[in-house]
Amino acid sequence: MIKIYHNNRCSKSRAGLKLLEDSGKEFEIINYLENIPSKTELKKIISILKMRPIDLVRKNELIWKENFKNKKLSDDEIIDLMLTNTKLIERPIIINENKGVIGRPTEKILEIL
Repeated sequence: MIKIYHNNRCSKSRAGLKLLEDSGKEFEIINYLENIPSKTELKKIISILKMRPIDLVRKNELIWKENFKNKKLSDDEIIDLMLTNTKLIERPIIINENKGVIGRPTEKILEIL
């Protein structure tokens, strides 16, 4: 089943959701700001995306710039930060079985449908 980790306040996330709706495929919407993934789940997402945790961080968020930008953090510390400050997680994330993408630009989602 396809999953979209979604933030309705984000235009890119809404565009990703629309693309999935238009695809006619079944999918699950996960509002990750309210339904925070477990650490295990976030690690699995990062693994499926084939990236390092730092690559999933929204580095333009004020909380990142003011508190963490110039700090040397381990992967585990970055994951913990994303779980306690979920708006730091890049969006939208689309997972389809063992494939995944960050939907920026939105057309990247087509690669895994």
